[in-house]
Amino acid sequence: MEISSKIEIIGTALWFKIEGVLVISDLHLGYEEYLHQKGVLLPKHQAKEIKEQLQGILEHLKPKTILINGDLKHEFGTVLRQEWKDVLELIDFLHEYCLDLVLIRGNHDVILGPIASKRSITVAQDYVLGDTLIVHGDKLVDLKNYPKIKRIIIGHEHPALSLKDKSKTEKFKCFLKGKWEKKELIVMPSFNPLLEGTDILKEKLLSPFLEDVSNFDVFIESKGEVFNFGKVKNIPFK
Repeated sequence: MEISSKIEIIGTALWFKIEGVLVISDLHLGYEEYLHQKGVLLPKHQAKEIKEQLQGILEHLKPKTILINGDLKHEFGTVLRQEWKDVLELIDFLHEYCLDLVLIRGNHDVILGPIASKRSITVAQDYVLGDTLIVHGDKLVDLKNYPKIKRIIIGHEHPALSLKDKSKTEKFKCFLKGKWEKKELIVMPSFNPLLEGTDILKEKLLSPFLEDVSNFDVFIESKGEVFNFGKVKNIPFK
């Protein structure tokens, strides 16, 4: 399903069909090791699951460029051992499927230099693709610097929606589409399978782009299908 003209939802990624650019957001590699340090023990399957999801997408699409929109790694001020291993292996894996790999710096990406210097990748604060600006979303942008932009794509928020069926409640990752400063705004979910995200109906939103999402449209991807749930304000709060 297209969420905007020539931009398609593929799993929890976005595909620019004309330009051949795949955008993924908020991988948070190393999250399991972070949880281990906090006393939460989980099997370390995160990186494997991410690569499996990506492989299914990449073998089908064959992108020219892969863009990671912020928070490639999880830990703020250091590079954890698992992050080194998982990040370098993922970068090598992605290079097998694209010509260019671009990393947008997110708020968790305080230290990307040592990682980027070991591989041929570009680290940037933002990325302009035609009339679309792609930024992480933790800080607002000055539109005076982007006079031709009609659309902004952000991550950071990890939007999700909890749906209740009788006694069972399940949280689904979702995309949001609305307006910010009269520009089309698309919000991407996290690509990390462990991070379900922020319930847009019940939890406080983090991104400064998202003061009011009541008029945003909600798109949920589940088992290969995309469902348009309409506007946030029309979804029953339960």
